[in-house]
Amino acid sequence: MKAMVLNKICSLKENRNPLKLMDLPDPVPEEREILVKVSACGVCHTELDEIEGRTPPPHLPIVLGHQVVGTVDNTGLNANKFNIGDRVGIAWIYSACGRCTYCVEGNENLCKKFKATGRDANGGYAQYMTVLEDFAYRIPDIFTDSQAAPLLCAGAIGFRSLRLTNIRDGQNLGLTGFGASAHLVLKMTRHKYPGTKVFVFARSESERGFARELGAVWAGDTEEESPEKLDSVIDTTPAWKPIVEALKNLKGGGRLVVNAIRKEERDKDYLLKLDYPEHLWLEKEIKSVANVNRKDVSGFIELAAEIPIKPEVQEFPLEEANTALLELKERKIRGAKVLIID
Repeated sequence: MKAMVLNKICSLKENRNPLKLMDLPDPVPEEREILVKVSACGVCHTELDEIEGRTPPPHLPIVLGHQVVGTVDNTGLNANKFNIGDRVGIAWIYSACGRCTYCVEGNENLCKKFKATGRDANGGYAQYMTVLEDFAYRIPDIFTDSQAAPLLCAGAIGFRSLRLTNIRDGQNLGLTGFGASAHLVLKMTRHKYPGTKVFVFARSESERGFARELGAVWAGDTEEESPEKLDSVIDTTPAWKPIVEALKNLKGGGRLVVNAIRKEERDKDYLLKLDYPEHLWLEKEIKSVANVNRKDVSGFIELAAEIPIKPEVQEFPLEEANTALLELKERKIRGAKVLIID
């Protein structure tokens, strides 16, 4: 099979083609696994972090990609959840132990043996991949393959982030950063909480304009003060600065939910500007988001079909994965980027 493979950690400034197109053996499904013929795979900011070494190290060489859509091509022993030809999705959560307290409680995203698709096991930047059947999800017919792909990460993690805000209809919500995840959160919010006003903070005027198009009542720069205080804010950026800036816009008792797998070291000095009376006083709180669990993925897919949410996407052939990643790094963003695999 054809696959775009990461062989070593590197800087995208020094190596603009970190992924190499290679021929790999077709994977064979083991017990309770399915073989998926991949048709589309979303491109995520987390993959930039994997390439440049800001996440727990991937198992090199590795096929990236954790927003995978395809059809079941074969099944392993005792795999009976899906039929050949069924359309399925695969998300960031590749597997978990299934036995620890976290897994038993449905919080397998916190399991110590959590494995990530495209980091700990080969992902969807390829023509085929395998996964345990319990970690694959049926894709509703309402979505095309490329529309469904971003739902599996940007949508699912946005769904979890919105739930963790504890927001109620009529309260004010802030979104810091306006990429693939945040634009889906805005659509979710307008459906679930029609009385809630959404305020967007973004560096790019094009992103701010896009947010207004989708229904944000206000959109400004990261450092601007929102015209109203906010009950909750979701941060989707890789930087520390938006956290500090968002806290000053929170109401007393408000919650900031940080939807990011890491923060940039070069920006950490901004934390020195964190002032307790201005930013944290009055029982404000900060909560991180760690991965997603299976309920997040299945719950969001169901909600997205109900609304429906159809992400705006830019399509690239598999061979142009490096181009899509560079555009993401350079913040040439409108909606989500998706690889199309023949």
